[in-house]
Amino acid sequence: MKVASFPSPSLSALTLGPLTIHFYALCIIAGVIVAVWWGERRFIALGGLPGVVTDVAYWAVPSGIVGGRLYHLATSWNSERTFFDAIAIWRGGLGIWGAIGLGVAGAYLRYRLLLRKGSLHGVELQALPSFAVFMDALAPGIVIAQAIGRWGNWFNVELFGRPSTLPWALQVPANKRPNGFADFETFHPTFLYESLWCGVVALILIGVARRGLLRSGGLFLLYVASYSFGRFWIENLRIDTSAEIFSLRFNVWVSLCAFVVAAFASFGRRNRRGAR
Repeated sequence: MKVASFPSPSLSALTLGPLTIHFYALCIIAGVIVAVWWGERRFIALGGLPGVVTDVAYWAVPSGIVGGRLYHLATSWNSERTFFDAIAIWRGGLGIWGAIGLGVAGAYLRYRLLLRKGSLHGVELQALPSFAVFMDALAPGIVIAQAIGRWGNWFNVELFGRPSTLPWALQVPANKRPNGFADFETFHPTFLYESLWCGVVALILIGVARRGLLRSGGLFLLYVASYSFGRFWIENLRIDTSAEIFSLRFNVWVSLCAFVVAAFASFGRRNRRGAR
């Protein structure tokens, strides 16, 4: 028997009396904490005020979770799923595109309300940066949050790729293997590929931001384009059930469209003077 260098975990949750702690949820929470903490620091450095990112997160995070779950259900629904299955996000199943879309919408709504109100906890919010600058500040933290969150898929032993004999292949228990793959023991760890790619994207964003190569809003667009580029080829490795269009997974088309649109938009935000 081949022993994979990357084993699957034997536990996906801990039970403490009546409380069950799911590692998938912990990964999501850890990612959110990092994104908010780093985003707050970057936003302040860009002229924002303390507390704004945290306040907006109270709207954006729940919106993102709802959007991610709705996207997942819409693209991978089956008639055997019950209502409980639909809301059991700790089992996995958050579509990143829905999370980004509705999360940004929630953030925009709250940010606009703060601008209109003019204060936060009694502190005047004078001359807050634009929402585009706000999203630029969050971009590196968001992609790192995705890198951390992907490890939740490892704990759930899900969303792996095609069979592989590479040294870093993931060993998948027999009861977790999809139909038609029962005879294969090791698979591409696509969660790992995506986590590493998200780390690369974060480095790219930090480098571009430090050089002032893009005007406001461009960094967030670059994040969308760069992540979509990596997701395009990673998605092609996956073998989990997914809706398809012209024999290609739906998320492949979404990644392609998101890359093209965001790449062109980001290019349009380039700063030829080298200053933000």
